[in-house]
Amino acid sequence: MLKWIVGLLLLANLALFGWMKWGSALTEDAQAGAVQAALNPDKIKLLESLPAPSAIPASGAAPAPTLPAPASAPVAGAPLPVPASTPTPAVTAASGTPNCAEWGEFSGADLARAQQALAELKLGDRLTQRLLEQDHGYWVYIPPLKSRAAVEKKISQLKERGVVDYFVVQEKGRWLNAISLGVFKTEEAAQKYLATLKTMKVRSATMGERKSKLKFTVFAMKGLDAGLLERLNVMQKGFPDSQLKVMACSN
Repeated sequence: MLKWIVGLLLLANLALFGWMKWGSALTEDAQAGAVQAALNPDKIKLLESLPAPSAIPASGAAPAPTLPAPASAPVAGAPLPVPASTPTPAVTAASGTPNCAEWGEFSGADLARAQQALAELKLGDRLTQRLLEQDHGYWVYIPPLKSRAAVEKKISQLKERGVVDYFVVQEKGRWLNAISLGVFKTEEAAQKYLATLKTMKVRSATMGERKSKLKFTVFAMKGLDAGLLERLNVMQKGFPDSQLKVMACSN
């Protein structure tokens, strides 16, 4: 009996050894066949080959991405570039073009002062003047005096008070020996000058309408650049009753 048991154990060990050695190969072939059958080789398609990846440096770090070159920084002191959409300021038609002007109307002391001021501009033959006659206007005056001696005394008093513009009427008639202190186109201008004389303590002066022809001077200038026009504007402020007109020169 014992011999049979030992013999069965020996057969069992041999069977186990044989399975361990050759049984996996038999099973593997069968599974491989089943897998190959499940692949359906008639439906397999090849894909396009992808490009090879960029080489990575030996250090193992990925290469830095390529960036667009930065715009060059402006040099210190150099003008900044102007965008194409920014319009360039238009140059006015009068820029750099000589202009003409008329300044007036003057008489008496204002005429002398205006002539002196214009002489400083040294315009030469670019400066001309013309006379305007008006049938009537207004004047500031000292009524006729009785004698020539009285006229001389009054003139001395005027000079002491700073009045340098005057004219003694010598025509025979109503106004003989009257002293004209200024003629004006408007009553307002005459009243204004009379008020000025009162502040200078010229109390005998008065204002009235003058029906005889009055003469006024107008200055005409040509070939004026921006600098001369600016100086004229400054001068005109010293003659508030005058008018300065700027215009394009006619051919």
